[in-house]
Amino acid sequence: MSELTFEQMLEESFKTIRNGEVVDGTVIDVKPDEIILNIGYKADGIIMRNEYTNEPNVDLTTVVSVGDPMTVKVLKVNDGEGQVLLTYKRLAAEKGNERLKEAYENHEVLKAPVAQILGGGLSVVVDEARVFIPASLVSDTYEKDLSKYQDQEIEFVISEFNPRRNRVIGDRRQLLVAEKAEKQKELFAKLQVGDTVEGTVKNVTDFGAFIDLGGVDGLLHISEMSWGRVENPKKVFKVGDELKVLIKDIHDTKIALSLKFPETNPWADAAEKYAVGTVIEGKVARMTDFGAFVELAPGVDALLHVSQISRTHVDKPSDVLSVGQTVTAKIVDLNEADKKISLSMKALEPAESEASQNESSEE
Repeated sequence: MSELTFEQMLEESFKTIRNGEVVDGTVIDVKPDEIILNIGYKADGIIMRNEYTNEPNVDLTTVVSVGDPMTVKVLKVNDGEGQVLLTYKRLAAEKGNERLKEAYENHEVLKAPVAQILGGGLSVVVDEARVFIPASLVSDTYEKDLSKYQDQEIEFVISEFNPRRNRVIGDRRQLLVAEKAEKQKELFAKLQVGDTVEGTVKNVTDFGAFIDLGGVDGLLHISEMSWGRVENPKKVFKVGDELKVLIKDIHDTKIALSLKFPETNPWADAAEKYAVGTVIEGKVARMTDFGAFVELAPGVDALLHVSQISRTHVDKPSDVLSVGQTVTAKIVDLNEADKKISLSMKALEPAESEASQNESSEE
């Protein structure tokens, strides 16, 4: 029986390895772009920077030290230069995929920072395994610019898991929808008609403004914005304005709001303030062929009939009056129930006989 040479015995003392095998090693040298490991094989193993992490331009000397133990995967037993090519990143990604698979099956909520903004969504990394969140699943509302999510830690669930086809899809939207539904449920349990609540203007349209009450939107209709007349809500409110509003009505998930608080009702003291015989000033708000409507206070308009404008004949109010003009008139009728007031300018003019007498006495 022949004796083995020293070189043969030395070679046999080293274990054999195969491509794809997972091995343990110890770091014996670190450079900014590569790590050298002793893996108990006749040749050392090498991990290039792009096989350690997905992060570009990382200085490996800042994350790995000589003597650190590492578990890695063999990419190539001989790279042509007698070294073993290893990967740390891909093994971590495989473990990460196992983690994602478990989260997918258990409907677990995951949390991870956004690693990259892509054209169609966000890319996050969980234990070196990448998850793609399409733009449509990032939020419960359309967001054109996703740049604000860069490096932000977000929560999501795995809605599709197929690593073989490189399809691991995350969904943040369903969490937001569920959270909003829970908030709405809690709010609707608290809100009651007649409550005064604080809110923020979320959107303004031609017919009203939508107010965020803290997870539930309410509509402040143009007719409920003031006791007076509002022509254009966009000239009165802007997005972000904070308001105290009155809950006027709740129907299923719809909330009607109002700024017409009972204590500010201009008709509350109408009997005293607009008593028949009172002489009052007001501004012409609008005109028709039969008369002019005069605003006595926000929410209180009175009719000055064409026949009550002057003792002389007036064909149309616009012949002698203009919108915005201040007029002085006497209240000749008050109907609180119907919120109607009638005015007369003619009643303040001296009677024709009195005028004639005055002219005679002057002579």
